[in-house]
Amino acid sequence: MPVKIELTASADYLLDYTFNFYWHNKSLDPDSIIPFQKDTKLSYRDLVMALKNGKDVKITGNVGRNFAYSAGADLQHLGGSGNVESAGRIFVDGNIRPEAAMGMVAGTLYVAGSISEPLGNIIEVRPDIQSYRKFRSITDIVCNGPGKDVLVSNSYNPDDRTLLLNDGILRGTIGARCAASMTIRVEGNAHNGTGVLMREGMIIVNGNAGMNTGSHLNGGTVAILGSVGEFAGAYMKRGLLAFKDAKGYIGAGMTGGTIYSRSRVKTNPPVGKVRMGREDAALMHKIMAAGRIDAALYNKYELEPEKEKYIEVRMRDGSIVLRKAD
Repeated sequence: MPVKIELTASADYLLDYTFNFYWHNKSLDPDSIIPFQKDTKLSYRDLVMALKNGKDVKITGNVGRNFAYSAGADLQHLGGSGNVESAGRIFVDGNIRPEAAMGMVAGTLYVAGSISEPLGNIIEVRPDIQSYRKFRSITDIVCNGPGKDVLVSNSYNPDDRTLLLNDGILRGTIGARCAASMTIRVEGNAHNGTGVLMREGMIIVNGNAGMNTGSHLNGGTVAILGSVGEFAGAYMKRGLLAFKDAKGYIGAGMTGGTIYSRSRVKTNPPVGKVRMGREDAALMHKIMAAGRIDAALYNKYELEPEKEKYIEVRMRDGSIVLRKAD
């Protein structure tokens, strides 16, 4: 049996798998009752658990912020594996605010009303239920293929192992948690979080990207042929992130991987600028469409080797010697 909820006003955080994270220094209770319900007393956890158990969730009314965030992810932050898990279908008989389905990796979304840009990690396919538009996770399609679904205004080529997004729609968290050796090409700009938690594959954005590009990257390649917003490469573990320029600092909390930038950028310790080699320039020529001379002018950033620390010790005779710090 589906789980149904009717709303008399727009509600936030519905089907948000990250709901009991801290938002704006406030701890949110997943067992609290969703506001503006008509004739039901469902909690935020009730909806998420229904979707996790493969049930349909049917929402009548408009939904607001943080809708279906990280849907289909078994979040490590909440004690899970960090992997993708199955999820049921979501039906919305109403409108959806921007940034819906950020980080969504499984499940299917049916929308009878409008869905505002920027979208999250979803792509439209031809509907199989009358009066609804149908959306699937980009990560799901890349990792598992479209199956019987046919993409709307974009193209999937299994022979080239490429998904081309050329519909002009602004999206965030593209390729979140991707674990397949596929290529996602974006003709235009991308919103925040491109390649977040990606493990394998390649994303190429022929434009600019927003904040948190390549954050928590754990493998694969993210290439932005324009500039990126703040916090690029934050908490990277593995993989490669490349762009032409970045706002703010890069590599906060980074523990591995490599970042390339055509412009010199600010870094957070222990990330530092390291020497470019011929193989690095060849890579920039290939993935960043840079000329051979321009490719050699890129800057390379990695974890700097830990430097031994010394302290000054003044001897009785007035001389000073250096000793390794404990």
